[in-house]
Amino acid sequence: MSGKNKITVMNFSGIYRKEQFSEETDWLDVSDIPGTNCYCDEEAFDEILKRIAEFSTEGIHFIDSGNYHYMSRIWLEKIAEPVTLVVFDNHTDMQPPAFGGLLSCGGWIEAALTEIPLLQRVILIGPDEEAFFQAEPELRERTDFLSRERLRAMTGEQREEFLEEKIKESSGALYISVDKDILCPGEADTSWSQGDLTLSELLEMLQTVLKCGEALGKEIVGVDICGESESSDNREENIKANRALIKCLNETKY
Repeated sequence: MSGKNKITVMNFSGIYRKEQFSEETDWLDVSDIPGTNCYCDEEAFDEILKRIAEFSTEGIHFIDSGNYHYMSRIWLEKIAEPVTLVVFDNHTDMQPPAFGGLLSCGGWIEAALTEIPLLQRVILIGPDEEAFFQAEPELRERTDFLSRERLRAMTGEQREEFLEEKIKESSGALYISVDKDILCPGEADTSWSQGDLTLSELLEMLQTVLKCGEALGKEIVGVDICGESESSDNREENIKANRALIKCLNETKY
């Protein structure tokens, strides 16, 4: 495993304890930080930043269930160059905060776009069209969007063409975030509503992003993966998906 593909596991809920990772994996315990489940308050934000200070954004970060997807926003805080965010998710995560500016799992993309000057643009794959058009116009203007409905209608070649075009148009480095709730039931078991993609379809699209980025000389400055299920006793689907995602990432030299 290359240095850039170093795995860091963030332990919020304990869900990863039964999963086998490489001996080189870094385990970061954040389970004792209050104010982190679904919403991240200011004190928790600052404490998390302290704990990840010695960790690089490079590599693969497992960030627990979708309740903690706001960790992508926090990892982006550490990137010191222009970057495009590529997100695979069944939800837009563009909802404005409901409580006093708290960072949330449902609004972290909105927060990233409004708060991080170096974030150039978002490529968002997976949510419903209706949900996306509920987002604020200024957020939609900075997002290249591939909806759940279009994904259903497109061939693998058409998906590849879309992603290649958007990666070519993108500015700066690339940061990739994968929420396994984009997968259909049977391919993953998550805490949130799920999409229609098979695991092989997700892997094909991820591989397209990686290979296109490599061909264009775009640095992948980090990858995170979430979508565990805190309530499920059946971990096999998620373990299989996590291993397949690691394998896909490690097979591409970036």
